[in-house]
Amino acid sequence: MGAVIRIPGPLRRITDNQDKVTVEDGSLAATIETLESRFPGIQDRLLDENGNLRHFVNIYVNGEDVQFLDNLETVIKDGDEVSIVPAVAGGQR
Repeated sequence: MGAVIRIPGPLRRITDNQDKVTVEDGSLAATIETLESRFPGIQDRLLDENGNLRHFVNIYVNGEDVQFLDNLETVIKDGDEVSIVPAVAGGQR
């Protein structure tokens, strides 16, 4: 079965327009590596040059922000739902 990764609209051109993909168990870092092997270029959209999550990307595992879990070491298990949510900025002044 694996874990389901929900892909936001801006990244779907990298994932051949798939809105969700399935990955095996492992850490979030391993999950991102798996995504990169399947969809080259996605890792650059998620991680900065130091290998940390980009400031404008939020990732949730079963609704919990990974920043409040174990960040990239957060364990992704069979049946988990991982959501990638790009930060939204802007508004009215």
